[in-house]
Amino acid sequence: GGMGFIGSAVVRQAVREGVDVVNLDAMTYAACAANVASVSNAPNHVFVRADLRDRSALDRAFAEHAPDAVMHLAAESHVDRSIDGPGDFVDTNITGTYNLLEAARAHWQAQGRPEGFRFHHVSTDEVFGSLGATGQFTETTPYDPRSPYSASKAASDHLVRAWHETYGLPVVMTNCSNNYGPFHFPEKLIPVVILNALHGRPIPVYGRGENVRDWLYVEDHADALLTVLRRGPVGRSYNIGGENEARNVDLVRTICAILDRERPAGAPHADLIAFVEDRPGHDARYAIDPARIRAELGWRPSVTLEQGLEKTVRWYLDNEDWWRPLLDRTGVGERLGVGS
Repeated sequence: GGMGFIGSAVVRQAVREGVDVVNLDAMTYAACAANVASVSNAPNHVFVRADLRDRSALDRAFAEHAPDAVMHLAAESHVDRSIDGPGDFVDTNITGTYNLLEAARAHWQAQGRPEGFRFHHVSTDEVFGSLGATGQFTETTPYDPRSPYSASKAASDHLVRAWHETYGLPVVMTNCSNNYGPFHFPEKLIPVVILNALHGRPIPVYGRGENVRDWLYVEDHADALLTVLRRGPVGRSYNIGGENEARNVDLVRTICAILDRERPAGAPHADLIAFVEDRPGHDARYAIDPARIRAELGWRPSVTLEQGLEKTVRWYLDNEDWWRPLLDRTGVGERLGVGS
């Protein structure tokens, strides 16, 4: 999943740190080769186009490149798309994870079960369901997925744990809060706000915008993922949060205020906010308790929400050549997830 949003951030950081990276991606609608253009020609970066649903392609990749670690970031991830078309999420997130686990297990066993091998499965806080006004998700919070997307990720988490317990595959796992930052595909909330505001179009906010999310800057997340891969004990899971909770409507207003400064000709951009029909089964609040990763691995986020939003808005203003072609991809700019 190294051509996607979070995966490409991991690839860029790992390549710059001198890690040999085999970047495997199926290049579906949300993938973009430009995401890794800054490192694509590096001698320690190799791209392999392969789909997790194709087990033979995975076996060939393992045989050719003999990795000593797998970071599994490939997934269908847009909740609204999962409501309209859950089958793709089952095929990729569940069956694809099964194929990758089996290909990794076969490779690990053929190599003599090396102790240093790792399978790092990257998941989401959405598997834990919805919180009320208080409390936070911990690594022991019971699973309670509410959407086809989160249910498919919960299933993949269970497969990874089962492959560790049953076959001894050396795994580590992480569950993250909402990511944002550069190269975020323009169907997700923050890019939608920025791009609609720049074009003078209504900014859709689901319901009354009261839903709360914990926001994690994507480059902080990439750093956390590489930290867990290198130092996390086998079988351990970590929740990775940004320590930045915000209501959706407040997040949107903050972005509008930044754009008022950066593009004053369109101010006040908050006048474009339009409350629209809510998403079916919209979880009220997510919040991560990051105590374990902070205590055991010494990691915590370095970017506040205010800093991250400033950086993100400026990146979109400076990189129209990246996002402009993506607006023509299927579903971008359309309201999805209300078909039920």
